[in-house]
Amino acid sequence: MESFKSGVNRRLAEQSTRLPHPVYQTLKMHWQQFNTLNPDFDFQIQDPDFIDQLIICWGGSDFVAEQCIRHPEYLERLQKQTVQTTRYTQLHIRQLSSELSNISSESQLIQALRLYRNRAMVEIIWRDLNRQVSMSETTANLSAMADVCVDQALQWLGNDLQHIMGTPYGAAYGEDPEPQQMIVLGMGKLGAKELNLSSDIDLMFTYPHQGETRGGRRTLSNQEFFIRLGQRLIKVLDSQTIDGFVFRVDMRLRPYGASGALAMSYSAMEQYYQDQGRDWERYAMIKARIIAGNKTSGRQLLNRLRPFVYRRYIDFGAISALRDMKRLIQREVKRKGMESNIKLGPGGIREIEFIAQSFQLIHGGRDRRLQQESLLNVLLVLKDKGYMPATATEALHNAYVYLRNLEHALQAIADRQIQDLPADATTQARIAMVMNHQNWQALLKTLETHKDSVVKHFETVVADPETNNRSEDENDLWHALWQGHMTTEEELQLLSEQGFNNTQLSQQNITRLRDGQAIIRVRRQSRERLDRFIPILLKVIAESSAPDTALVRLLPLVEAVLRRTAYLVLLMENPAALEHLGKLCIASPWIADQIAQNPALLDEFLNLGDLYSPPLREQLADELRQQLAHIPEDDLESQMDVLRHFKMSHVLRVTAAQVSCTLPLMKESDYLTWIAEVLLEQVVAIAWHNLTERHGYPQNNDGQLCDPGFIIIGYGKLGGIELGPGSDLDLVFVHDGAINKETNGSRPIDSTTFYTRLGQRIIHILQTPTSSGTLYETDMRLRPSGSSGLLVSSFAAFEKYQQEEAWTWEHQALVRARVVAGDTILADKFEQLRCKVLVTKRDSRPLRQEIKDMRIKMREHLGSQSGNKDDNQQFDLKHDEGGIVDIEFLMQYAVLNYACDYPTLIKWTDNIRISEELEKEGLLNSDDAYWLRESYKTFRLAVHQSALQNEPPLVPKQSADVYRTKIIRIWKNFIF
Repeated sequence: MESFKSGVNRRLAEQSTRLPHPVYQTLKMHWQQFNTLNPDFDFQIQDPDFIDQLIICWGGSDFVAEQCIRHPEYLERLQKQTVQTTRYTQLHIRQLSSELSNISSESQLIQALRLYRNRAMVEIIWRDLNRQVSMSETTANLSAMADVCVDQALQWLGNDLQHIMGTPYGAAYGEDPEPQQMIVLGMGKLGAKELNLSSDIDLMFTYPHQGETRGGRRTLSNQEFFIRLGQRLIKVLDSQTIDGFVFRVDMRLRPYGASGALAMSYSAMEQYYQDQGRDWERYAMIKARIIAGNKTSGRQLLNRLRPFVYRRYIDFGAISALRDMKRLIQREVKRKGMESNIKLGPGGIREIEFIAQSFQLIHGGRDRRLQQESLLNVLLVLKDKGYMPATATEALHNAYVYLRNLEHALQAIADRQIQDLPADATTQARIAMVMNHQNWQALLKTLETHKDSVVKHFETVVADPETNNRSEDENDLWHALWQGHMTTEEELQLLSEQGFNNTQLSQQNITRLRDGQAIIRVRRQSRERLDRFIPILLKVIAESSAPDTALVRLLPLVEAVLRRTAYLVLLMENPAALEHLGKLCIASPWIADQIAQNPALLDEFLNLGDLYSPPLREQLADELRQQLAHIPEDDLESQMDVLRHFKMSHVLRVTAAQVSCTLPLMKESDYLTWIAEVLLEQVVAIAWHNLTERHGYPQNNDGQLCDPGFIIIGYGKLGGIELGPGSDLDLVFVHDGAINKETNGSRPIDSTTFYTRLGQRIIHILQTPTSSGTLYETDMRLRPSGSSGLLVSSFAAFEKYQQEEAWTWEHQALVRARVVAGDTILADKFEQLRCKVLVTKRDSRPLRQEIKDMRIKMREHLGSQSGNKDDNQQFDLKHDEGGIVDIEFLMQYAVLNYACDYPTLIKWTDNIRISEELEKEGLLNSDDAYWLRESYKTFRLAVHQSALQNEPPLVPKQSADVYRTKIIRIWKNFIF
């Protein structure tokens, strides 16, 4: 019998020339780290195959290796484990119940779930990579673990919440109320018991009956109770801690999507699906399964919803909707970067899922054997009942198993949700080994065979009979113009007849593009796409409200995508998208410029409903988190690209809604501010991870590790929730680390250096230009001592500066300051300091003089100079007398002067609500308060509109007089 360490040393020596070199180097690195951190750990090997299993698993999974290095006792457990291929649920219930038996707080629950999940994942990945179990058994085990984690967390949290809020009671009409439980539906892969190694889990929350709680401190409706319970459950499962996460949770499949209530009663669910359920929701509900709560009651709900999912007769009405879904899949497959994605790319997992679920939707109402969640079981039914030839279903079965095994191999490496094939040789060699291929090329050959088979069968499902009968009209006049088949006079005449005013200039612009060097150099395929697209574009432009303007603003976009003409294909296949693109570009040259500079924004036009409906803050945060979850944590360049595209796409949504008059000014600023906030939160998280990976965690003065002990304070428009298109960010960084203590990593540095580097990294992420542009321009001059001060101040230094050294104008700025990202505890300390400073009693006379002097100085430097002398001159909406800054200074003066007696004035950081507080306290009469607010909103709207027209914030003074004169009068009454 051999010891573990000697066995590994011997086997590694034997395999040094047999294993692919990258795999051997990876194993060697893990083994050296294991020995360094666990010098005294060893045990006797019972299973002669154990070392070979370790080589496969550590060679294929950094996650397993790192967990074993951190918890060497896992290795003995792995050797002793027996491969069970049934009763996974009972196994997880027994094991997790033991782990949670002594839990007394939510924080302990969070930690225990993560530690259990990590240990279970080690065992599951070990079995999977060593092919000790089938792919289906791996997914069943993962799904069972998810079920049990959700169910036991729900039980603990439900009991805990009942102690505080009471027990929810409810009943059907005429029955006695009974205690209610929340039921959790698993959707998607979880519902089908097909989770992969790094799946999100799609959930819905429901409960049987409306009612209210009994026995709590106060009465809540059942819906309020279960929403709170659901929020806590999501936090427990989804939040990232030092121990990782349990599962990323996605709630967007619930009724009304992300805007719907987090928990709904059975009757509300039934009513929704009866009245508003859409075809894609039928598609999604195929995989719905009760995973937690009262499962007997939950199954009654699913039985009631079954007629919505499965229609009694063959559902030919679903075929059109399925064709639309298929076209959407086909369009997305054409997107750049999808070729290597084994889930979303051509011949990928999603296409196999679509094939199976299409037959379920169409035939499932009559054939109950199709009413099941498992894809592989559905394929068997399709073969047995003759819906598809046996050769087709067997090919799809084999392709699905292979793709899912490959998906697991990709995700096992770092426990990350990834479906893209790797580009680096090291990872390729590791994946090939796990997949039992001689090399990467052999893997690609097998993969292509499976993908080609899937594509062939996908194309035949719900095929559109009109697809092959569509042809373009070669005699179209616009086509003739673009091909140069007309004389100049004929081109000018056509443009005139089609509504162009400046026909000469428009004809020159078209000719310049048609005959330019850029088009001459494009590839044949791109030129063919362009020749099909331009006539369509010219027709849309001619039918628009301003053809000349649309042409000038859309042609630069065409030039921008000459080497990426797949975007033109998307627009050709989406006529409505092209029409809306034209409308927005006519309305705003700023939007046209943004799209021309970043053609990837055209993806936003694929869903016009989303384009004009910006998501709420929670949805923004969830979407960004999910996008970043697909990026390796050490790939800063890709992370920066994701951040930039996220910002651009959502700012486009906001501005699109604004120029189309569907979004009021205040909501526009809310959305733009939320976008900045969620981006800053993730920028802090990325920078924090980069620094702590290298240097470890800093400490605070109590000797505790900071996580992160750092905040970003937003000033100005960001602090006041008043961002506009193109606004920069006024930021201040503050930390709460111990000055003289070092970080706890292998390369320790003192806290001041650590937080300075953290601030530098954040600015780097925000400001560095990439191919996707710059995230935000930042202004750090409001930090203590301005540009000469430290980039990141300690809280103690910041507090001292604000109380003893800050100028009046810095306290003015503090009125509009709030924490926008970072540590919640430190954020509370900042808010307490802000309150303390702002409620300090001040001498009114010198305060008025200082503010008046500062305002005059700003006006002299930033105003329109001559704008105040002649009514025919321009008026600067921001800086001239009677403009926006006058209103801001009025609010700041009022807060600094009166907050000592009226502390409610410091409650808000935005000028509108400050003015409302002044009115409530009787410090501002209703008429003046009304004009201040109306003037402020009117001027700000005009500033935003000027920005969207790429123009400075100037208007004829006469047009602003009705507001300007009132602001000047109120200013003089307050300040003089």
